[in-house]
Amino acid sequence: MSYEAILTHKHQRVGTITLNRPQVLNAMNFTMMRELDEAVTDMENDDDIGAIVLTGSGDRSFSAGADIHENRELEETERERRQDIRHNYHWHIASCTKPIIGAINGLCYGGATVLASSLDLLVGCDRSSFRFLAVNYGQVNATWTLPLIVGWPMAKELLYSGREIFSEEAQRIGLLNHVVSPDKLMDKALEIASAIARNHPQAVQAIKAMLVRHTGESWESMWRGEVEMKNSGFKGLPLDEAFSEFLDRKGRKPLQT
Repeated sequence: MSYEAILTHKHQRVGTITLNRPQVLNAMNFTMMRELDEAVTDMENDDDIGAIVLTGSGDRSFSAGADIHENRELEETERERRQDIRHNYHWHIASCTKPIIGAINGLCYGGATVLASSLDLLVGCDRSSFRFLAVNYGQVNATWTLPLIVGWPMAKELLYSGREIFSEEAQRIGLLNHVVSPDKLMDKALEIASAIARNHPQAVQAIKAMLVRHTGESWESMWRGEVEMKNSGFKGLPLDEAFSEFLDRKGRKPLQT
C-alpha cells in the first residue's frame, strides 16, 4: 500500500513503520495519524509479522508532536471530531495485539510523547529527548501512560513541569529500555523485535493482552485473570514442540504408555 505521510517495510517477521514528514520534524497531521492507524491494523492482520518497529525519518526528530498549523486552520466542530478519532487511535496503538518497539531517533515532544509512551518499549540514542508539553499549552495528556512506566512521583514531575528529559535520564527512570549510538538505533530495535517475533505468536499476544486487560487491578485479580485465560481456550505449543531443542540436545526418551 502507498502512503503519503509514513513509510512501511517488512523483513523477517518484523514490520517497520516510519513517520515521514522530516521537513516539519515529523509533526503528526491527520493524514499521518490515519495512515499509522491503518498500517498498524494491516500488520496486526498479517500472520507473517510478529512485532512492529516505529521510528521517525531524518536524524533530528521522532516527532515534534501534533501539527499545530493544521489544527488551527480547522473549524471547531472538525477539530473536535478529529480529537475523538485521535483518542481512539492512541488506544488502538497502545492495545495493538502485537508488540510495538519505538526507535526514538531524535526529539519526541507533545503529542508524540503520548504515542511513544503507549508503545511496548522504547530504544533511544544520544539524540533522543522527551517533553510532555501538554501542561505548557493548557492541555492534559499522557496521564494514563507515563505513570505506568516511570511511577507516580516522576510522572507527576514530568507532567506538571513539561521539562525536557534527555536520553541518560530517560533510561535511568525507565522511559527508555536501551540507549545506543545513533548508528546502532535501528539495529537494536530490530534485534529486539526479531527476538520477539521468533517466539510463539499466540503466547506473545496472550501476554500482552493480559498486561493490557489487567493493568491497575489487584495482584490477585491479575493472577486470576491469567489462570482464567489459560483455562478458557489458550493453547500453547505442544510439549514436544515447545522444548524440541532441549529434547534434541539431551536425547529424546520414549514416552511411557
